[in-house]
Amino acid sequence: MDDLGAFDEPGIEMGFLSAQALRATRIVIDIGMHLGYTDENGRVWDAVSGREALMNKALLDEHHATSETDRYLGWPGQAISYKVGEREWIAARENAKKRLGSEFSLKKFHAHALKIGPMGLDTFGEELALWDGK
Repeated sequence: MDDLGAFDEPGIEMGFLSAQALRATRIVIDIGMHLGYTDENGRVWDAVSGREALMNKALLDEHHATSETDRYLGWPGQAISYKVGEREWIAARENAKKRLGSEFSLKKFHAHALKIGPMGLDTFGEELALWDGK
């Protein structure tokens, strides 16, 4: 987001970092609960430890932490899907930068990526690899 000029004041950047902390915590509890991993206290991840982590690490209130935890219990892998998509997006962007050099425009890249619409990540990467920068 900062590379798009979105952080023109500290409060906006703080909000972004807070959202990143929430996403990271979601991934840990989603994987932990569904694969039976243990938390830093040696407890197997469950609804209680998930809720506590969201309250302590991501600073959610109890109501929202409970709602989030229930969501992950009912939708395995959902939390990590965001991060996988983000990584693919960034990889496609870096590939376009290398391929196009000084002709690369971040604004045009994002406009094109949004214009091609929803699709699987492999197809998304293939489509962006064909982009000529215009």
